[in-house]
Amino acid sequence: MMQELGLERFSNDVVRLDLTPPSQSSSTSLSIDEEESPEAKIRRLISEHPVIIFSRSSCCMCHVMKRLLATIGVIPTVIELDDHEVSSLPTALEEEYSGGGSVVAPPPAVFIGRECVGGLESLVALHLSGHLVPKLVQVGALWV
Repeated sequence: MMQELGLERFSNDVVRLDLTPPSQSSSTSLSIDEEESPEAKIRRLISEHPVIIFSRSSCCMCHVMKRLLATIGVIPTVIELDDHEVSSLPTALEEEYSGGGSVVAPPPAVFIGRECVGGLESLVALHLSGHLVPKLVQVGALWV
């Protein structure tokens, strides 16, 4: 089922998202996803998960982000993108979530409650300022 949706599960709760458009001849795809563009997939994933990290495959900073969030008690959804998938994301999506900056390049980029927090440095700064835990509680990713 996950592969039909363009998702593939790896170890350590990492999910790989295939952003390539489905082939028109594919009979195994769900009809609702055949028309879903890469932008729509990204928007849907952001809206469905309280904490989501977009990363390039084998990103060490993503590992640090996951460890920080796990230490607090949150297991984020992690979407690994290949280089061609990162470069194929449209500018419109980048502007929508980050005010003209980049959503997933340079990776990783973390979204908390549909808001782009930024990369590792921004996440650590949010934690050190004491605002990360209240934000995670607010979006329902953490219960205290």
